[in-house]
Amino acid sequence: MKHNKKRNTAFIYEALVQEFTKTIIDPHSIRKLHILSILKEFFSPHTVLGEELNLYRILLETHNLHEAVAEKLLKETKLAYTRLDEKAVFGAQSRLIAAINKKLGQETWQNFIPNFKSLASVNAIFNSKVGVKKRVLFEQALLDKISHAPHRSSNSSMKPIDNLAYHSFIKKFNSKYGELLGEQKELLNRYITSFADDGFELRLYLNEELSRLKGLLSTPPDDTQSLISQKVTEVVSYLEGFRRREFTDEDLEKVLTTQALVQELTTNA
Repeated sequence: MKHNKKRNTAFIYEALVQEFTKTIIDPHSIRKLHILSILKEFFSPHTVLGEELNLYRILLETHNLHEAVAEKLLKETKLAYTRLDEKAVFGAQSRLIAAINKKLGQETWQNFIPNFKSLASVNAIFNSKVGVKKRVLFEQALLDKISHAPHRSSNSSMKPIDNLAYHSFIKKFNSKYGELLGEQKELLNRYITSFADDGFELRLYLNEELSRLKGLLSTPPDDTQSLISQKVTEVVSYLEGFRRREFTDEDLEKVLTTQALVQELTTNA
């Protein structure tokens, strides 16, 4: 299927998230501010593209429903999509594309999006210009996906081609952070998408995660060396102080490091 990714709101959002992730390597990059500005302007909940993105998410992130419930969900989501102002969506997309080209450059469109096929399928379901037969087939495939538990795969069949920027980023990112733990990936994901609700979900997550880390660090292994015990005490003190101020890039890196420390201490224990 021929697919115009620049007119796929969910694809644009994912491409911007990829770009924002890259800026974590360079915390002083002005590019990060440009990306955040674009995300807040075009994807806040009250914007037409924010509403459209939410409908994409409903279909892409829902799993393990009863078949009848999945069918009703698809029907209601399609109905909600028809209530969006088509001209307003097109106009907002045009302004968004222009802002990306001007402030970020063409390389943004080259980001490798692992779930590109799923994004294109949902776009086809929402697109009234797609033929009935194709649209029905896409809907059936989506219903099958919603009706089952999410399939975990390595995306081995989806690999970027001739995307040197992507490979360069991965190399730099891995050299800085190494193999990320599950909780580190969760933190990064919450941090990257925190613009959508002014950090509300991030705060909720951090409240639980910092309590977990503090609890584990407050009872270090008996055989921990005195120097490590001193550092652990410093980390606990830092975690206590964080609750009284805003979350920064420096905080992000320290929490990531603390998560790795906790994993190492509990494993060695």
